[in-house]
Amino acid sequence: MNSVKTEFAAANGKSGPPLVVHIIHRFAIGGLENGLVNLINHIPVGRYRHAVISLTDITDFRNRIQRGDIAVFSLHKRQGHDFRLYRRMHLLLRSLRPAIVHTRNLGTLEYSVSAALAGIHARVHGEHGRDMYDLAGLNFKYNLFRRAMRPFVHRYIAVSNDLADWLIETVGVRGDRVKRICNGVDIERFHPKAGPRRDIGPERFVSPTTFVVGTVGRMEAVKDTLTLVRAFLHIVGTDTTVRNRLRLVCIGDGSLREEAKRLVSAAGVDRIVWFPGERDDIAELMRGLDVFVLPSLREGISNTILEAMASGLPVIATRVGGNPELVEHGRTGTLVPADDPRAMAEAIQSYLSDPAKMAQQGRAARMRAEAKFSMESMVNGYLAVYDAVLQGPPTADRKPVTD
Repeated sequence: MNSVKTEFAAANGKSGPPLVVHIIHRFAIGGLENGLVNLINHIPVGRYRHAVISLTDITDFRNRIQRGDIAVFSLHKRQGHDFRLYRRMHLLLRSLRPAIVHTRNLGTLEYSVSAALAGIHARVHGEHGRDMYDLAGLNFKYNLFRRAMRPFVHRYIAVSNDLADWLIETVGVRGDRVKRICNGVDIERFHPKAGPRRDIGPERFVSPTTFVVGTVGRMEAVKDTLTLVRAFLHIVGTDTTVRNRLRLVCIGDGSLREEAKRLVSAAGVDRIVWFPGERDDIAELMRGLDVFVLPSLREGISNTILEAMASGLPVIATRVGGNPELVEHGRTGTLVPADDPRAMAEAIQSYLSDPAKMAQQGRAARMRAEAKFSMESMVNGYLAVYDAVLQGPPTADRKPVTD
């Protein structure tokens, strides 16, 4: 049996719980994809079955799915407009016959129409953040398209209040069709270090006296890793005495990685900066940091911020998107303007010079992660939407889905 037949068998091999088909652009490392994997892994097996359709390709990231009954399909979309994809999607959806189709972000929204034409009567769309092509969500053409798609979507999920408000006020979605569901974090896997900080990086990269600043994420323009690199270089350039103590870790890969490495090499500080690329041991690496930094130009709800908080780290993040919903300025971390290396450098230096503040805010971050951002709360939110959408669209005499 070939791999495609195997995937169909996984999706259709048994009757029972309703099938949810999740449509995403690419199944690879990313916040949206991490949230999807968490959802699949934590929804009770007896409630819903799942299949994932990737418009482009599938990476080893799929191995993070812990259930053995999940079908994953790749449609190998070509660059630009690939019109053959509509027929392939239609045939695949007709074959799978899901109860619910769940699209995510602008790149998959049009396949809500494909789902409707395939006879799928329950359709959900999620907004997880924006990219460089439309940071503020104000592009007229894109929003005109989103408005045209509204009749084909029964429920919308936004991961932040910022995105929920935008859907209602800018895109014009009725409030009773929008639910805000924040990402959850696995507080068992991500936990504070017990005892001395874990050694990470190359040999002799850290010592008991070093101060390690780190970030995790795609090294692409919207994540703005270069601002963090420039902030770090500003610190070690203006105070050379800290070079023996300060370290920078940038975990992840992307188009800006080589440029970041060139900046570090030009400054002559290669030995105190580590670029390990993509890693599967993020929880362990988090326990090797002292402060976590997220320099993004735009965010929905950052999984890596939540993971850092659960790991007992204070967080320095840009004041964009959903970041202020996670980081309590002055209590669990520091919010700084986007694209401002000097402000980011000052925030890093404030922790470097005040270990007590760092420890206190790290403890508060862990407590906030436990109290506000549990995996159980996220899963229950999605289950409520899936259960409601199977009952039909909201009407005046039906209680709407609310937080």
